[in-house]
Amino acid sequence: KKKKKKKKKKIDEEALEEAAKEEAAKEDENGEQDAKADDGSDYSYQELLQRVYGFLQDKNPDLVEGKRFKLKPPQVLREGTKKTVFVNFGEICGIMNRSVDQVQSFFLAELGTDGSNDVASGKFTLKGRYYPKQVESILKKYLNEYVQCQLCKSFDTSLTREASTRLYFINCNRCGASRSVSQVKAGYKSITRQDRKALKAQKM
Repeated sequence: KKKKKKKKKKIDEEALEEAAKEEAAKEDENGEQDAKADDGSDYSYQELLQRVYGFLQDKNPDLVEGKRFKLKPPQVLREGTKKTVFVNFGEICGIMNRSVDQVQSFFLAELGTDGSNDVASGKFTLKGRYYPKQVESILKKYLNEYVQCQLCKSFDTSLTREASTRLYFINCNRCGASRSVSQVKAGYKSITRQDRKALKAQKM
């Protein structure tokens, strides 16, 4: 009976050793899988994108969520038969964080007309008859060229001019990207009687 017990004890020890070896092998295999996962080689593009998005949301939630840009539609009215008034022009320039003079020059250059801005009321009067869709189309073009960041598509930007190079740059307040933009062309100016007299005097 004693011999049988010893044999049984020896069998139990061998079984325990085999089980321990199997467990160690599993741990090594899991360790290799974890290492691959940490390396990012086993992640799909979508999973990697979600990981990056989650990381940004944890570290910099303002960069991921940000503030929604809401631009009011242009209010366009007719003044008589030969003039168009952009009523909320000053307000829209303020929302875009752009100078009234620059936006005005862009509109005049695009429309090829003359106009005047009333600083007190914020109204922009254009010579000629223009529909709201025309004004809105030019406004969208200005937003794409002089307001929106091309990298993160944010509208939270500023426009600065470097004194040394005289170049204009759009600086994004969200992602920090910067890009140069062309200077807005001078707006159209109609020739008055005084201009004609001046031209005649120069020729004489």
